[in-house]
Amino acid sequence: MNNQLLTVSDLQVSAGESVLVDSISFTLAQGEVLGLIGESGAGKSTIGQAVLGHCREGMRITAGAICFDGVDLTRLRERQLRAIRGRRIAYVAQSASASFNPAKPIGEQVIESALRHRVLSRQAAIARAIALFTQLQLPQPAAFFHRYPHQVSGGQLQRAMIAMSLCAGPDLIIFDEPTTALDVTTQLEVLRAIREAIRDSGVAAIYISHDLAVVAQLADRIMVLRQGREVESGETAALIGAPQETYTRDLLNCHGEPHRPRPAAPPLLQVQGVSLRYQQQPILRDISLTLGQGRTLALIGESGAGKSTLGRVICGLATPEQGHVSLAGVPLPLTLRGRSRAELGNIQLIHQHPDTALNPRLTIGQQIARSLVCLTSLNASQRRARVATLLEQVGLPASLASRLPGHLSGGQKQRVCIARALAVEPTLIVCDEPTSALDPLVGRDVLALLRRIQEETGIALLFITHDLQVVRAIADEVMVLRNGATVREGPLDRVFSAPLDDYTATLLRAVPEMRPGWLEAQA
Repeated sequence: MNNQLLTVSDLQVSAGESVLVDSISFTLAQGEVLGLIGESGAGKSTIGQAVLGHCREGMRITAGAICFDGVDLTRLRERQLRAIRGRRIAYVAQSASASFNPAKPIGEQVIESALRHRVLSRQAAIARAIALFTQLQLPQPAAFFHRYPHQVSGGQLQRAMIAMSLCAGPDLIIFDEPTTALDVTTQLEVLRAIREAIRDSGVAAIYISHDLAVVAQLADRIMVLRQGREVESGETAALIGAPQETYTRDLLNCHGEPHRPRPAAPPLLQVQGVSLRYQQQPILRDISLTLGQGRTLALIGESGAGKSTLGRVICGLATPEQGHVSLAGVPLPLTLRGRSRAELGNIQLIHQHPDTALNPRLTIGQQIARSLVCLTSLNASQRRARVATLLEQVGLPASLASRLPGHLSGGQKQRVCIARALAVEPTLIVCDEPTSALDPLVGRDVLALLRRIQEETGIALLFITHDLQVVRAIADEVMVLRNGATVREGPLDRVFSAPLDDYTATLLRAVPEMRPGWLEAQA
């Protein structure tokens, strides 16, 4: 690969007195892909945004140079940077649904950069967008141009964002965790789209992720980051085959040993014939399941399969049209309002995103104590003691009770959510994607914490996830859902063993493997 397109030299990004990115250097040639990996807070996105000439509020570039096609971006004014952003350097964000304007057609947003930079006429830009939709295998490309974001799937919207980044013909694209929130089959189609877009356009790319297996499918070289510093870097095959640093080896083995299923136990949760529709659209279709005391049942399937909706029905947050839910042999009212304090306390919920699950204006202690106020008769001093015990149970110091969520890391916030769910000593916790927003090492620690708590308390877990590696790490039994219906269910080893139905086989094949060339083999 000739002609260095980008040279980053001794980059330092600071926030106040804190150095967030420290002495980072790398080069990128035309048509080359560099992967940046590491846990949350490693500085990956900060580096990617710095290459755009952008720093988040409170941050600034305090040292180093970012030379793009011979021009140091750190010396340009904002007006000069705007002429480069979107035109020569494009950006693909993690969440397409949060990045598109819901009030404008998708196609109009895709061509906006090409029109604003006067790269193409409107007619040529529309033709370019439709050609990109075709290349990215979006359905009915001409009609897709006029659809609104809510009218397409998450995978289709993420591919539309790739089309948006390519429309103006950039030289460099920064992909910032573009598949993190997607299920495995949707992730596979988006990864294919990214690979083909890079190959067909010859664009250079920086691919940011905390998933080494995903980065390995796209990157020519990988740089491993931790706490703003480079840990090691090298050609993809060499780095995966023979990592030199302990931290890199930890990333390679972040899922640990497979879970050993627990022995059978008496039924705790029973769901019988649950069906639910939304605006005449079936969401759940005659779902039945049984979860034993102290065991873990994983619900898996693509986005829209009905996993979270079923969890909400069990918690009383969604009311089915028909069916029954029982706990320990006692039928539960289907509405939250109809349940007693004891019934509310017996089933607790851990949400996917700890940032949105916690009130930023209340202290950690206040939030954990909230369910104690509502569902128990403990006095104030007893509640404070209980909060301290819960924080220690989830591996956090009791002193955190006086802090606000903004002072905690993502992993610490999720531990707080677990403590809150444990506060009233439930018999069942519904875990709705509790590790999908966390980097792999933090997610591994959270899974280990849940397993330990389960062993200590005998609590049962209904674990909703699209990550099959997580399923192998925690589940005793598995239920596979598709379009609101049960496809397959049973013990973990049986569900994931031959003979497989077509859908389960597709899910298993879509899990990225830690080897270069895996993605090409999935064609």
